[in-house]
Amino acid sequence: MASALEELQKDLEEVKVLLEKATRKRVRDALTAEKSKIETEIKNKMQQKSQRKAELLDSEKPAAVVAPITTGYTVKISNYGWDQSDKFVKIYITLTGVHQVPTENVQVHFTERSFDLLVKNLNGKSYSMIVNNLLKPISVEGSSKKVKTDTVLILCRKKAENTRWDYLTQVEKECKEKEKPSYDTETDPSEGLMNVLKKIYEDGDDDMKRTINKAWVESREKQAKGDTEF
Repeated sequence: MASALEELQKDLEEVKVLLEKATRKRVRDALTAEKSKIETEIKNKMQQKSQRKAELLDSEKPAAVVAPITTGYTVKISNYGWDQSDKFVKIYITLTGVHQVPTENVQVHFTERSFDLLVKNLNGKSYSMIVNNLLKPISVEGSSKKVKTDTVLILCRKKAENTRWDYLTQVEKECKEKEKPSYDTETDPSEGLMNVLKKIYEDGDDDMKRTINKAWVESREKQAKGDTEF
């Protein structure tokens, strides 16, 4: 079942197609207003999604911990950031002074679904980070690390390029899946768009109705083709 955000994005694409076909000022004004409304809803949904993701990551950190946890002489790294490109998933770890230690003191071991980082003798301590159950397989040979000022950058080469990772690990995904039933109680995001188009159609003359019918059919065909290609 498609999420509310996915439905809104499909509605936005359809409105854009209709705008390209519409020639009447009244029709264009109505569609432009609906386009702005949908874009605002999409922005709000994405902000809510980002907030829930941040809360999920925070919940996985040990309680009342801001700095890394020290166990003996080894500090377990719990704070990091990540993003991605078409080819890589990038993990950023901030460690003050890491660029000043010898290169061989920064070690990263990769497997197809995990990596572990070990930084030796940084300010008299060692630092480690282990991430298991990555969301998707990575290329061990194509993965690497870079040490920059106060930062270690871990580059996990995606085995399947041009695919998007919504989460870093399988655990994050499973936790997120549990929240999905809440979408069932939301209003159908297509309802507002349908009402606007229906009113324009009912109030329009024959030329306007023909324009909307043609644009509607073409947008549906385009959407169906796009879904098939995806």
